[in-house]
Amino acid sequence: ITFGSIFLGNVPVYEEVHRCAGQIYGYKGCVRDFQVNNKELFIIDEALGGRNVENCNVPICDYHPCHNGGTCTSDAENWFCECPKLYSGKLCQFATCDENPCGNGATCFPKSRRDAVCLCPYGRSGILCSDAINISQPSFSGTDVFGYTSFLAYSTIPNITFYYEFRLKFQLANHHSALQDNLIFFTGQKGQGLNGDDFLELGLRNGRVVYSYNLGSGTATIMSKPLDLTLSIHVIHLGRYLQKGWLKVDDQKNKTATSPGRLVGLNVFSQFYLGGYREYTPELLPKGSRFKNSFQGCIFDVQVRTSMNQDFKSPGIPEGHPNSGRSVGQCKDSPCSLIKCRNGGKCIESGSTVYCDCLTGWKGAFCTETVSVCEPEHDPPHRCKQGGTCVPLPKGYTCHCPLGTTGTYCEQG
Repeated sequence: ITFGSIFLGNVPVYEEVHRCAGQIYGYKGCVRDFQVNNKELFIIDEALGGRNVENCNVPICDYHPCHNGGTCTSDAENWFCECPKLYSGKLCQFATCDENPCGNGATCFPKSRRDAVCLCPYGRSGILCSDAINISQPSFSGTDVFGYTSFLAYSTIPNITFYYEFRLKFQLANHHSALQDNLIFFTGQKGQGLNGDDFLELGLRNGRVVYSYNLGSGTATIMSKPLDLTLSIHVIHLGRYLQKGWLKVDDQKNKTATSPGRLVGLNVFSQFYLGGYREYTPELLPKGSRFKNSFQGCIFDVQVRTSMNQDFKSPGIPEGHPNSGRSVGQCKDSPCSLIKCRNGGKCIESGSTVYCDCLTGWKGAFCTETVSVCEPEHDPPHRCKQGGTCVPLPKGYTCHCPLGTTGTYCEQG
């Protein structure tokens, strides 16, 4: 490009013949701004002439426009985002839970690009957690397929430092999955399970009740004999005074242990978690004795006292009321009894959380909506390539190809 006697990019051929310094190569690339002294020259508008100059097009993918881990693909004229699972939109900017359909503080989890599952908070049930339920005997569902645990969280139990007693009853959901590695309750100092942290925990492991506590100088653990699985309801009574702890399960003999070191006080600051914990993070639990799953079954009649002269009381402020919880139902009640999934869909319940698992070709909260051949959930998926738009037909579909592509599935450049 020539600006009077100023040449930008290269010099004309007739100027090169007067040079004797060897071959001169022209600039290859883009020039955005051009300024001489204090004057800006508009590269195209003010040019007197030029040759082999075209508009500079930086590939759009160089700007990384795709959100949420989408992969950008471009050619000379078009670009599009290949979106990961559960995201959609030109920029992969939309997720199922962006417009949260769940009510009453429920946790929204995307089941598909267009369907969500509502993990219900304490006291709520139903597809959208809109139904109030009365819970007198909490039912816990373990760790669900989305990686969340059911739990109840109560305020910190006061005056637990030197003495405590707990009484509770539980009923197993089944004899197999509930006896692998399941937490019954936990409270800790910082909630991170670091070495030296004080904690108190109770759980099931390999068919036995395991009771552990740490006063800051080492862990004491008491393990019961194997549970009698012919019993429908099991009873636990445990306690501690200073370093000495004891555990009694059903009609088994009382077992005791003494914590190592010299420390005698239990100092805990976290909430009292029953059945599970807020997120599936095993680091919340003490090292060496972490329970991998939350409880499966019913835990009820939980009572505690922190002095031999006190009466037993339920945890929580006010008494018996948890601060929060998730996917906890009423024992022996099935939320699926109120849900009718259509077109072969199966009702799945996880505590108070309930949803329909639809057969291929169906979607929606109750599996009443058909999946279009062009939707991401369709099996098999459509074959439109390179940003081609799938358009459903009475029988099958066709691909509307973007500029620069052709073919049945826009597969040709």
